[in-house]
Amino acid sequence: MAEPFSFRRDPAVPPFDDLQPVAVMDAECALCSWGARMIHRLDGTGTVRICPIQSPLGTALLRHYGLEREDPSSWLFIDGGVAYVDCDAVLQASRSLGGWIRLAGVLRVFPRPVRNWFYRRLARNRYALFGRADMCALPDPAFQRRLLR
Repeated sequence: MAEPFSFRRDPAVPPFDDLQPVAVMDAECALCSWGARMIHRLDGTGTVRICPIQSPLGTALLRHYGLEREDPSSWLFIDGGVAYVDCDAVLQASRSLGGWIRLAGVLRVFPRPVRNWFYRRLARNRYALFGRADMCALPDPAFQRRLLR
């Protein structure tokens, strides 16, 4: 992937508060909406921000890293300016959140190609398996403050 904070030099990426971790995820996917609610619930510090891929910022970040909104592997986690995709994004997010969710780290026993194959398979079928939901419509004001648009 690109060097840390490379998006700062990309004129297509709108400026944003990039000092805290950012999860760039599909706001229309029920599984992703559940993941966003879990981030909100488990991040006791309130530092992890959530950016819908459907927003101008989310779309620009995906394009910067060579991803497209329609691509199933378009879940992106940026921590310390470093971008993580696919299963690595999930693992980095779990590490960042701490607590019991760190148990997701056991997935590291599988080689990266195996993890990413499983992740892409799940992501490619996410709408069929889990349906659609609108994470941006969640009424929780504290959750809404986490959203970057």
